[in-house]
Amino acid sequence: MPQSAASPLDIEALVPYAPRAWIPPDADLREGPVVIGLYEALMDRPLASRQDIEAFLRDWSELQAALDQVRAILYIRMTCDTGDPGHANGYAAFVQDILPAVKPLADIVSKRYLAARSEFPAPGGELDVFDRAIEADVALFDPRNVRLQTEDELLAQEYQAIHAAMTIEFQGRERTLQEMNKLLFEPDRTLREAAWRAATIRRLEDRERIEDIFEDMISVRERIAANTGLDDFVEFQFRALHRFDYSPADCRAFHEAVEQCVVPVLRELLLRRREEMGLESLRPWDTGVDPAGRAPLRPFEIEAELIERGADAFRSLDPELGERFDGLRAGGLLDLVSRKGKAPGGYQEFLAELRKPFIFMNAVGLDDDVRTLLHEAGHAFHALAAAHHPLYAYRHAPIEFCEVASFGMEFLAGEHLDPFYGAAARARSRHDFFRDKLTMLSWIAAIDAFQHWLYTHPGHGRDERAAAWLEIHARFNGGVVDWSGLEEEQSCLWQRQLHLFEVPLYYIEYGIAQLGALQLWRQARQDPRAALANYKRALALGGSRPLPELFEAAGLRFDFSGSILAPLIGEIRHELENCRAAQLVI
Repeated sequence: MPQSAASPLDIEALVPYAPRAWIPPDADLREGPVVIGLYEALMDRPLASRQDIEAFLRDWSELQAALDQVRAILYIRMTCDTGDPGHANGYAAFVQDILPAVKPLADIVSKRYLAARSEFPAPGGELDVFDRAIEADVALFDPRNVRLQTEDELLAQEYQAIHAAMTIEFQGRERTLQEMNKLLFEPDRTLREAAWRAATIRRLEDRERIEDIFEDMISVRERIAANTGLDDFVEFQFRALHRFDYSPADCRAFHEAVEQCVVPVLRELLLRRREEMGLESLRPWDTGVDPAGRAPLRPFEIEAELIERGADAFRSLDPELGERFDGLRAGGLLDLVSRKGKAPGGYQEFLAELRKPFIFMNAVGLDDDVRTLLHEAGHAFHALAAAHHPLYAYRHAPIEFCEVASFGMEFLAGEHLDPFYGAAARARSRHDFFRDKLTMLSWIAAIDAFQHWLYTHPGHGRDERAAAWLEIHARFNGGVVDWSGLEEEQSCLWQRQLHLFEVPLYYIEYGIAQLGALQLWRQARQDPRAALANYKRALALGGSRPLPELFEAAGLRFDFSGSILAPLIGEIRHELENCRAAQLVI
C-alpha cells in the first residue's frame, strides 16, 4: 500500500472558530514568559462580582484552549514523523519547559476561582460539573509532582520513538510493524508464521529497553502517589482521571463479568476455528486469518479510497455527519496510512482553539482499518458536536463517554459499508466485527487487571511482572491458543499496549464504553433514526453533565456489571450464529 508523506498540518490554512478575545493574536504560547504572563494576569484580576467571574472563565477557557492547541500541534507533528529531530525537540521542550511552569500557576488560578465562586455561586447549577473537577484537581495538586509528571511524559515519548523505529526486512523490503500485521491475514500459514516470528523477534530486540523505561515509569508514578499521601497510584489516578462515578471495586466486578460471560463464548469460537482450519494446535498466527482460507478483505488500496469511501458511508448514515467528515478532508486534518517513522496506533486530537479535530491512523488496507476510521471519526464528530460550549472544559466529555461516541459510530456507520464491500464481503466483515468485540472485551479486562496489579504490588521485579501477566492473560484468553515454545513472547505481550506507557490506568474506559455502544446497537436495530438522534443529542452535551446523565441522554444504562453484560453477549452470540446459519461467513 503506498505510503503518504508526513502530515504537515497546515494550521494557517484553517478557518478559526472565532478570533481571540483576550490573548494577543500574535502571542507565541511556546514561549514560557508569554504563557506565565497570561496566567499572572488572570491571578491578579479582581473577582468581586458574578460578572467578574464570568469574564474570568471566558478568558481562562481561551487560554486553556490556545495552550492545549499548541500542545496538540506539537504532538501531532511529532507522532506523524518521529524521525524529525525538530518535531521531537519541539514537543519535548513544551513538555519540559511550558507544562511544568503552567501547573503551579493553574493551581493558583483554580484556587482563586473556587474562593470567588463560594461567594457568587452560578445560577441553576450550570457549573457544578466543572466545579467538581476543579475541586478534585486542587485537592490532588502537589508541586513536587510537576517535575515527576514531566519525567513520566518524556519516558512515554521515548517509548513512542522506540516503537516508531521498529521496522523489519521481510521478503526483500523494509516494512513497519503495521505492514507486518497485515500478513497475519494471509491464507498461507507458512507466510503468516514467518511474518509473526519476524515481527516478534524485532520487538524482542527492544524488550529490555522497554522494560527499563517501564520500571522508571512505575517508580515515578509511585512517588507521585506517595507525595499526595495516597495508598497507591491506582487511588491517585482514579482521582486524577475524575472517576467520580465508579471505583476500583467496580472494575474488578467488570473483570469477573468478562471472565464469566465473555471468555466461555470466546473459547467456543476459538475451538470452532481450530476445527474449521483442521489444526491440531491453534497458534498465535492463526487467530486473525479467515478460517475458510479466503484471502483477506481488501476494502481499499490507497489512502484516497479509504477517505472517499468513508465519506460515502458517513453520508449514507447521516448527511450532516458526512458533511463534517468532508470538512476534515478539505482541511487536511487526516493522516491515515502507515509509514516508516510514524508513531504506532491511532488517535483523534482536538485542536481546541480552532475547535477542529485531527485523525491519525496507521492503515495498511485491512478491514480493521475501516473500523478504526469509523472509531476515530466518532471521536471527531463528538468534538465537533460539543465545540459550541463557551467553557473549554465542557467541550470534551469524560473519556468513558468519549469512547461511547467512537464505538457507537462503529456500530451505526458499520451498517453502511456498501462503499467498501459487496454483500458477501460485507457480511463477512460484520461477522469478524462482532467476533472481535468479544476478543476486545477479554483484552480490555486483561490489560485493566494487569494495571491494577502493577500499582498495588510495589517493589515487584521483572520476573514477577511477567508471571503476573501470564496468569492474567491465561484468565482471559480462552485457553485455546497454543503458546508452547513462545513463552518469552507471550510474557511481554503487554508491551504492545501503548496505554500502559502513555496514559496509565486508562483502558477500562473502553470496556465501559463498549457496553454503552452495544446498547446503542440494540436501540438502532429497533429504531435507527431514534438511536442516531439520541447519539447526536448526547454528544452535543460535551462534558456539561455527569457521566451517568450522559449515558441516560443517549438512552443507555451506565452499568458495566454482569447484569448488563450477559444479555448483550447473548445478542452478539445470536448475531454470530445467524451469520453461520445463513452461510454468509463459513
